Amino acid sequence: MSDRPVHRNAGARSVPDNTAARTALWRAMHVQVDELPHVLADEIGIRLLDPPDGWQDRRDMDRVGTARNRASMVARARYVEDLLGERSGSRRDLQYAVLGAGLDSYAQRHPDTDVVVFEVDQPDTQHWKRQRLQELHLPTPDTLRFVPFDFESAGSWAEALESEGLRRDHPVVIASLGVSMYLTQTAVRILLSHAASLADDATLVLSFLIPLESVDQDEQGALRGAARGAQANGTPWISFYEPAELVALARDSGFAEVEHVGPGEMEARYFANRNDGLRPSSAEHLIVASTR
Repeated sequence: MSDRPVHRNAGARSVPDNTAARTALWRAMHVQVDELPHVLADEIGIRLLDPPDGWQDRRDMDRVGTARNRASMVARARYVEDLLGERSGSRRDLQYAVLGAGLDSYAQRHPDTDVVVFEVDQPDTQHWKRQRLQELHLPTPDTLRFVPFDFESAGSWAEALESEGLRRDHPVVIASLGVSMYLTQTAVRILLSHAASLADDATLVLSFLIPLESVDQDEQGALRGAARGAQANGTPWISFYEPAELVALARDSGFAEVEHVGPGEMEARYFANRNDGLRPSSAEHLIVASTR
């Protein structure tokens, strides 16, 4: 079976980016196969994709083999959403920019939020997603803005956000999750620079991969296989960073405070005392960078 999900009723219509689809399916798998408590309850993406029967039998959906990657996916999303909850409790003018949004469903799961959500992604994926939201009558609240953008283009995603109404005098949380490994190091530096200058009060949560030779030994084989699969699908992993390197880049880009959040901290925060042993991958880390 192909690794690319196919919508049952797609006909000649395109499907979303492969990585966006895989992330959405792993989020759904967390709800469907992992024990309680669920770190993130999100089955919106699988409703959008409507994959054919047997999708869980795909090689990249192996329940055991993908468990740590699946855990990282839901933990990083939960981390950002917890941050949004903390910030929105004290501010009524909070903005949320999701870079490489894919099939993110924050706006659908929080349709009554006061947070203005800007989803930034490739035009084809966004077009497909908007069609599916309409077909399924899922919420598209007035606080949701779609911002089509190619991160490897010569344009500025910050300017694209402003053109859709982002306010530089209002606080903004920026999430770049599962994106940096697909970008050149030049594009990552530009992303950091734009994020630091996006608003007077900006906080960026960015996930990144450390070099594969630095990950846990028991993960290296599976991760190298995943890297080969990404290469074959036309979305190669091309950027890896040691945490101190990316922290320094963020500070050089204009952020005043930069924190490294490793998988150990994520495990303690979201996976403590589980009976199933689920824990995040040692490969994916976060930095949390603020202009204040």
